[in-house]
Amino acid sequence: MKVRKATPADIKKTEDWGAWSKGISEFPWQFSDKETCYILEGQATVVDEKGNEISFTKGDWVEFEKGLSCTWKITKAINKLYDFG
Repeated sequence: MKVRKATPADIKKTEDWGAWSKGISEFPWQFSDKETCYILEGQATVVDEKGNEISFTKGDWVEFEKGLSCTWKITKAINKLYDFG
């Protein structure tokens, strides 16, 4: 799991990415593929099985590795663009 601020070059890559949104909630998730996300709005914390956690919000670039098992804790409704691979 990695998080950083998105650059203009990053944002340009998202033009044909899928969109996903979810309200305030907490749920388990497993990534079957590597996923990269650009957060358009919202706030969340993701905690992996080892207790490592990242938090992200609007403007962040987030990467999740293939096979990651984690728990999402969305504290402000999320709207993101995402791509696999």
